[in-house]
Amino acid sequence: MDKMKNIQKAEVLALKDLVNYQPGQVVSKTLVQNDAVSITVFSFDKGEEISTHESGGDALVTCLDGVGRLTIDGKPYELHQGESIVMPAKHPHAVYGLEQFKMLLVVVF
Repeated sequence: MDKMKNIQKAEVLALKDLVNYQPGQVVSKTLVQNDAVSITVFSFDKGEEISTHESGGDALVTCLDGVGRLTIDGKPYELHQGESIVMPAKHPHAVYGLEQFKMLLVVVF
């Protein structure tokens, strides 16, 4: 099983500092990717999005900074810093930066 990458070990850090905002872009940094789990940190510039798609695993999203809108099965949810939501496996979902927005995504397969 793969180990964590792109992150310092045995060091206190802020996950939101692992990715920077880039004008007009969605930026991501993968920390773990294997058959059981995927952990990725994202930043969205205001107005940027990941369009509707489905995942093979349940996806826990935690807002690290800013405000994002997640749409699950066509229903919008607003997420603020410190809040989390689970996007169920095999349900259509999308993510949009209402403001600049950073999130931690943990997908369990």
